[in-house]
Amino acid sequence: MIPQVILEVPTQEQIKRLQTEMSKMPQQELQTEHYFSAGMYCRKVARPAGTLIVGKVHKEPHFFLCAKGEIIAWTEHGMKHLYAGDVVESQPGTKRVTLSVVDSIGITIHKTDKTDLDEIEKELIEPDDLALFDSDNKLKLKVIT
Repeated sequence: MIPQVILEVPTQEQIKRLQTEMSKMPQQELQTEHYFSAGMYCRKVARPAGTLIVGKVHKEPHFFLCAKGEIIAWTEHGMKHLYAGDVVESQPGTKRVTLSVVDSIGITIHKTDKTDLDEIEKELIEPDDLALFDSDNKLKLKVIT
């Protein structure tokens, strides 16, 4: 059963509050593959059913593709159900929340000549102190003070 659908677009502040609350919960590293070709970077992420992801803010436009399954995505134009083959253009400044309804694969496609993941993140992603995952989608070690 799919939870009740929220029709309004959440603000970045609301998404950051969600991200803060999610950071208190157990985290799972997702299988992530990286591809490079002639000025393009493609990131493929396997998303088990029920996976909720708060994305990072991108500096440049890029494409998000649902390659397999069904993903609910909050976009700049409201909530969308994406099915295998659906593509969304993400605009700069967007902070997206996605939920995998079933086992799914999400792919982002970016324009860059870089091939080092840390350098790509510096070029394409706004700094995010709340982010729990690094440029390779590995869980960062948090130091408790």
